[in-house]
Amino acid sequence: MKKQWVKEILEFLTSILIAILITFLAPLYLFQPYKVEMGSMLPTLHNNDRIMINKITYRFARPQRGDIVVFNPPNKTEDIHYIKRIVGLPGESIQVKNGKVYINQIELIEPYLSKTDTPGFVGPVLLKEDEYFVMGDHRNNSMDSRDFGAITRDKIQGKTMCLLWPMKDFHVFSHEQYDLEK
Repeated sequence: MKKQWVKEILEFLTSILIAILITFLAPLYLFQPYKVEMGSMLPTLHNNDRIMINKITYRFARPQRGDIVVFNPPNKTEDIHYIKRIVGLPGESIQVKNGKVYINQIELIEPYLSKTDTPGFVGPVLLKEDEYFVMGDHRNNSMDSRDFGAITRDKIQGKTMCLLWPMKDFHVFSHEQYDLEK
């Protein structure tokens, strides 16, 4: 009888320990929720939306054009996180002119934008082997690679997986690969 009681206590403590490990280790290595704190990703993401990012994907695959990522911006403290869309990939030449984004001199088709003109003038900028050019979907209200330059892969925390809150808007991001105009 006493052996059964000890066995049950050990099983209970093991379950508690596993739950604690998952609770604390999952955000470090697997998934992590984030709160959207600015309107730079409108209409895709709104201020105060809650998203979940996947921190595993980029351990096995490279970030792709169209991915919405959470990252630490260059020259900022580690406590600041930005949420932007990857527009340019390593080795590509990026240019913003006449309200359009060009990759290797070919116009980028961006169906996720509600307003199709992109303000400012950039480049051409040739991205290095580990650099990504990121931009917000609300181009008139976004501090992004047009302002602080390309980001390196090590600054990327993860890829958005789903919109958690508000619950009525819950959805999983499709991360379509956006092509260049041919």
